[in-house]
Amino acid sequence: MRIAVISDSHDNIWKLAKAMPHLEAADVVLHCGDLISPFMIARLIKGTGGKPVHVVWGNNDGDKRLLTELAASAENIHLHGDFAEIELDGLKVVLNHYPKIARALAESGRYDLVCYGHDHIAHEEWIGETLLLNPGELMGLNGRSTLALYNTASKQVAFVDL
Repeated sequence: MRIAVISDSHDNIWKLAKAMPHLEAADVVLHCGDLISPFMIARLIKGTGGKPVHVVWGNNDGDKRLLTELAASAENIHLHGDFAEIELDGLKVVLNHYPKIARALAESGRYDLVCYGHDHIAHEEWIGETLLLNPGELMGLNGRSTLALYNTASKQVAFVDL
């Protein structure tokens, strides 16, 4: 299974458009927070070709009511709130926005993949049998705009610079 992981898109529709071919090619998309505006969910609905998209809140997400309504209107968008615990290809996967929480979850040894965002820094680290993964920021505020692709068969991560 190919998992595309993004975070901290912060309304950058141009970087999201560049990311779309990678998201469409994946089997599932994970967003680790800070979409910001409802129009970002609308673009994910249309641009992912019906693939499942799992989203958690970030600290900057704005109109949560409208974000929630738009997510509910699409079968492929799964808005989990602050924390998502899902199973993908037999792996226990957890998403949240914050690095300290993600590290604690990875150190617990209960999960195979722990994804987070918030600090805008692409990061890949194995803690025992758990992969701790930050895809970096999609928005490009700090100059580097990235997403991560994780292959569940090979357990390899590839960072994509946009």
